Formats: sequence, structure tokens, C-alpha cells
Amino acid sequence: MTPTNSKPMTAHSDTTQRHSDGHAAASCCAGKDHQAAAVAANGHGHSHDQDNDHDHSHGHDHAHSHSHAPAATAAAHAHTDCCTPDLGAAAPASSALKADDGALLLRIPAMDCPVEEGQIRQILEGAAGVKLLQFDLPARTLRVEADPQQWAAVTEKIQSAGFSTETLSAPPAAADVQKAQRVELYRLIAALVVAATAELLHLLTPETSVWRMVGMAVAALAIALSGLGVFKKGLSALLRGQLGINALMSVAVIGAFVIGQWPEAAMVMALYSLAELIEARSVDRARNAIAQLLALSPPQIEARQADGSWQIQDAKTVAVGTLARVKPGERFALDGVVTSGQSAVDQSSVTGESIPVDKAPGDPVFAGTINQSGSLEFEVSKRSSDTVLARIIHAVEQAQGQRAPTQRFVDSFARIYTPAVFVLAVAVAVLPPLMLGWPWLTAIYKALVLLVIACPCALVISTPVTVVSGLSAAARRGILVKGGAYLEEARKLRVVALDKTGTITAGTPRLVQTRMLSTSTDARQIERIAKSLAARSDHPVSKAVAAGIDGEALEVDNFAAELGRGVKGDIAGQSYVLGNHRWIHERGQCSAEVEALMLAMEEQGQTVSVLASAQGVLGLFAVADTTKESSKQAIAELKALGIRTVMLTGDNEATARAIAAQVGIDEVKANLLPEDKLQVINGLVAQQPAGMVGDGVNDSPSLAAASIGFSMGGAGTDIAKEAADILIMNDDLRRVPETVQLSQRTYAILWQNIIFALGIKVVFFALAVFGNASMWMAVFADMGASLLVVFNGLRLLRVSTK
Repeated sequence: MTPTNSKPMTAHSDTTQRHSDGHAAASCCAGKDHQAAAVAANGHGHSHDQDNDHDHSHGHDHAHSHSHAPAATAAAHAHTDCCTPDLGAAAPASSALKADDGALLLRIPAMDCPVEEGQIRQILEGAAGVKLLQFDLPARTLRVEADPQQWAAVTEKIQSAGFSTETLSAPPAAADVQKAQRVELYRLIAALVVAATAELLHLLTPETSVWRMVGMAVAALAIALSGLGVFKKGLSALLRGQLGINALMSVAVIGAFVIGQWPEAAMVMALYSLAELIEARSVDRARNAIAQLLALSPPQIEARQADGSWQIQDAKTVAVGTLARVKPGERFALDGVVTSGQSAVDQSSVTGESIPVDKAPGDPVFAGTINQSGSLEFEVSKRSSDTVLARIIHAVEQAQGQRAPTQRFVDSFARIYTPAVFVLAVAVAVLPPLMLGWPWLTAIYKALVLLVIACPCALVISTPVTVVSGLSAAARRGILVKGGAYLEEARKLRVVALDKTGTITAGTPRLVQTRMLSTSTDARQIERIAKSLAARSDHPVSKAVAAGIDGEALEVDNFAAELGRGVKGDIAGQSYVLGNHRWIHERGQCSAEVEALMLAMEEQGQTVSVLASAQGVLGLFAVADTTKESSKQAIAELKALGIRTVMLTGDNEATARAIAAQVGIDEVKANLLPEDKLQVINGLVAQQPAGMVGDGVNDSPSLAAASIGFSMGGAGTDIAKEAADILIMNDDLRRVPETVQLSQRTYAILWQNIIFALGIKVVFFALAVFGNASMWMAVFADMGASLLVVFNGLRLLRVSTK
């Protein structure tokens, strides 16, 4: 992390921008610059500086608009990646490709892996009228959102690159996709059996012309069963001047067959194809781990009809505002707000929190969560495609399309590595016979072994599967990371700044003390005036003042908010202000008595709102907040990780230090306006990687300026409009150190995989040139390394919950 304010950048992005309005790709592979992982953050809301407990501002806080330029995944490089039929589960519901009036749906038979996806994306990126690309590799379909007049041009571009296309009116049925995958699996198993037969014929039969012809025929059959698709793609890549894995394998297998090593050629192709199949299913498991959560939402819901009756209907057809009912033990099919009943709800699928949450009228409920005890009626607030659970899945899928820094490094290395080894193989085939007297067949065979070893599959696939597994593991824990770059970079944090209200504290203050200072105005009237002004603001402190005073509010004219100071208005022709210490001081109304009283309250950790008229201060209203149970442990865990913590608050020094002492924070910066917090964050980032934890609304400028921004309570917000890089779906501050720990573990596994993949290459390079390594040994080593790095990366999915 550089000392400047530099966010981790995704590929194709020269500047660090985040969360701009864009089309969210439904598959984890989708990705145009302005389309894939873009998450809108142009949010308007009533901003009350919620970390400033007595800062009653009532205004609009416009979050900075940013965008992540999505990148093709590491597997999208035609010249570096591994290719295989994806025989995993059918595309999840979250990424199902739909045909509609605004989209072209194509079936591309040769597109069965990220190599072809990357080639097609390169062809269509920047094409006129193309807005969004959505890939479904198991079904081999592509949905293109484009102007209808551009559909013919899009199809022509794809076909000109050597891909045949078929226009579809609807996506293939899941059953048909699964059937095709089973056929592919059986074909490859048959190829392996036939290849083994060719090996046995070579070993057990006499060296006669007839048996040689039989052996060659059996080997050719094995290659035809397993490798015709590889040959077609390899030839196509060579014609385009690309040395991808298909090209390397094609050259190696053809060369082995030509020099008489046809049993090995057959076994290499069969092993390669089968190992790739297993590897693809493992990668698919990582990609779809989080998407499986969508199945937690039941497809049907019990909804109230116009005639008052209750009927079961498809959740997708239920409109917002419909009254629905869920019984004990059932899952919620849609998001909503409880209107009747009381119960406890298991929200672990959304927030990662295993402890059930009590629900009563007015409380939100989320799709996929489990109603545990009483029956609840709720009003539907989101359609099935827009629930919190669906948005979590979409956001993670978008994040999976972004490349982490290590992944970009590996891709760059592989682009150099593969051609370099190809040149080395040619040198081994030509130079030793000319200079050292090696037999030509021996040198050529060693060169073919080198080509098999040169396949960068294990190296390239080692990073995306690890990052995707880490993103999925985080989401299962209620941590929504908006890109692999942030997952990897979180380990570098050395200081974390925390907003106070709603982050360290519960954010639900209550009125604990009042003090009337006017002898000319009745105490009850002062309270009603304070209540009337406070009731017009939605700042937590104002709400606490209004809730703590009984009686009806008075009519307020000319109500206005002063950002970072408070609110003001006219009541019965008299002007009043309800604000913080700073504002009263600026008005010149702070007497020695008022100062002493406020100091005493603030030293007790209370936040003081002052009611004043033009004549002077009328009363003091002290509000106290309590720290969250998890805050103290979270701060201790951050310190154990070597991370310094700083509290940023608009509250007064005494209150801030009282709260900081309770949770173990040593450094406090108080009396800050939002722009002051931004300045502090910029100063921290200039020195070292710094994180910011806030509420995601008023803190959005600071969250954007931090190296990594954490927003709390994401389950109750519009995820697509958050300014943060990482959303904590519940209010548990312990998720912040947990994110850092997951980042450290992800980074460690990334480099374990890279070192292991390269180590295997080095060993077999030596064996191929100076020893007796055979082609089937080389393919076993390369594919074995690929599977091992995949399974090592998948270990991240087993992150335990606390």
C-alpha cells in the first residue's frame, strides 16, 4: 500500500474509483468496464453526522460516486488459462440468463471455459451499443444487452473469431444442461479406459506391424474421445498467434504421436481432459458456494388475497406491499416489515450471526431467514430479485469478477512464462542434437515433455479459486467484500479509525438528565420546545431527546438544520436553537455556569444538547449512549493484530474519552465535523494503510478516502448504494478483525499455491532435460499440482463461525 490515498485497482482501471451506477452482471464472469462490479453510491439521505452525538444537522449528504472497473478473471486470458467442460451444477438462479426484448441470447457450442469467455469479451468490449455481457459456461450461452440494431454486428464479431453461434429465445433447461454434462463425463471416462488399453497393448503385445497398427488405432480413438475439442481450440489459438494451454497440449500430443509415442499421447490427452474436468467442478464449487444461499429462500409464500383469504403463491409474483404470513419453523421468502406477531428469527444466512433476533411489529425481516417461534405477518418490502439475500449474492458474484493484485501479477507472469518455455522446448529439440550429439527423437521427446510441463494451469488457477473461496467464506460470515483486491489488501492495515455512534456504541441513546436554566420560562414549556425541535430531526441524539420528553410537540415554523451544529425554528413567533456546545459558543451564549454544567455532564460520558433563544440558554438535555458488547473484544483483537485504533467523533472530548476508555481505544479525535474526519483519514493514509469503520451514510467521504472502508449494519441498507469497500451485514465490530485475519489467511494460501505450482515446474524441468521424465508423468504432475492448489484454495470455505 502506498502512502498516498490509493485504493486497490482492478484491471483496466487507471484510477481508483468506486461504486458508480452500472449494470450488475448476473454471472460471476460478466464484465464490461461500466457494467460488472459497479455498485451505485449516489445516495441521498438525511444526514445527521451520526458519529457526532450532539450534532443536529438536517441535510443531504451526497456520497462520493465511484466505480470499480471490472476485469476479466485470471481465467479469461486465452494465452494463459486452463480450459475444460464445466460439469458442475447448472447455473444458479442468481445468474440464470434470461432472454428479453432488450437482450440477445446466444448459444456458443465451443465456449465451455474461461479461455473462450475471455476471447469473446475482448471481441465485444467497447463494441457500439453493447451494454452488458452475461456468461453461463455450463450452458454455453451468452446474454448480450445491446441495442437491437447491433445484434447482427455482435453475432458477426463472434463468428469472425471462429465461434459458431445459435440464437436462442430462452436459456437451456437446467435438466438438459445437466444431461449434457453427464454425457461429457461418461465420454471422458471412456477415453481414459481406451487410453489405458492402448498402454496395455504397447506393453503386452509383440512388436509386429499388425499390433502396432492396432495400438495406433486404439490410441487415436482415445485422443478423439477426449481431445478433438482441444485440437480445434489449439489450432484456432495458434492461427491467432496465441500460445494457450490448448495449443501447447495439441502440439505435444501430435508430436508424441508422430515420433511413435502414441500410447503416451493418448494417456496425456485423456488424463489432461479428465483432470481438467475434476478441477473445473472444484472451481465451480467455489464460485457457486455463496450463490447456493439463494436456495434458502422458499419459492412460494403464503399471501393475503384481495378477498381477505390466505393462499400459497409463487414468491416471484408477489408485489411490494402485499401482506404475507410465515409460520414457526418456516423461512421467509421475501423481505418485509413485521405488522403482526412476535417471534425470534435466525438471520445467520444474511448477517452471519447465529443468535436469533427478536422481531415485533415494525421490525424488518429478510428472505432466507428462519422464523423460529411465533407466527408473523409482514408487509412485503422488496421483490424477490431485490431482497437483501439476492443483493448479497449479486454483489459477491460481481466481486468475483475482479482480479486481486496477486492475481494480476500471476497473469502477467504467465504471459511471459508460457512463450518462454515454448521457446525453450524448441531449443531443446534442436540445439542438443546439433551441438551435443543427442539423438533427434530423444531431444524431440524431451521437448514435448517440456511443452506439457509448460502449461500454466496450476499457476494461473491458483489465485482465482483462492480469492473466490475467500469472498464466499466472508459472505457466509456476514462480511460482504466488494472485490478480491480488498480481501487481499485488508491484511496491510496498520491503523483503523472508528466512528463512535452506531459503530462503537449501540447508536440508541436515551435522555438521562435535564437541567433548566431559565427563570422566566416554565420548565414544562422548555421541555415542549426542545421536544418540538428535536422531533423534526432524525439524528439519534435528537430522537432520544424527543422520546424522553412526554407530551405533544408544538408547531414549528421556519425549521432548518445547521450542518455540524444543530437545528433551529420558530415556535409561537419566538426563534429557538437546539444544538451542540460549539454552536452555543459561536452564538456567544456560553456563560461560566453553562460551561461548568456541561463539563460535568460530559465527564460522565453524556452528550449535551443546549436549547437557547435569542435571550440566552434555556436548558440542557443530556443523552447517553452505551457501547456494544462486541466493541471491547473487537478493539482487543485489532490490537493483537498490531493495528492501532483511533476514535473519530464530532462529540466533545470528555464524552469521547469516556467511551474510548470503556472499549480500550487509546487515541481519540473529538469535536470533528465531517470534513475534519476526512482530513484526519487523509493524514493517516498518507502515513500508512488505514481503514475506516463507519455507518456508511455521513461517513461516506471518509470511507472513500480510507485505504479500505468498512460500513456497519449493511443488512438494513441498500447494498448497491454503499460507499464502503466492505460491508459488515450486522453490527458486530468483531467482523473487522475477522476480515483482517481472513485476508492474512487468503494471502498465505495464495503464495502457498504459487510457490507449489512453480516448484513442481522447476523439478520437472530438471527431470525432463537431465533425467527420464515421461509425458504421462509430466501431465500427472501438472494436473496433480492444479488439483492440489484448487483444493488448498477451497480450504477457505471451511472458515468456522464464532
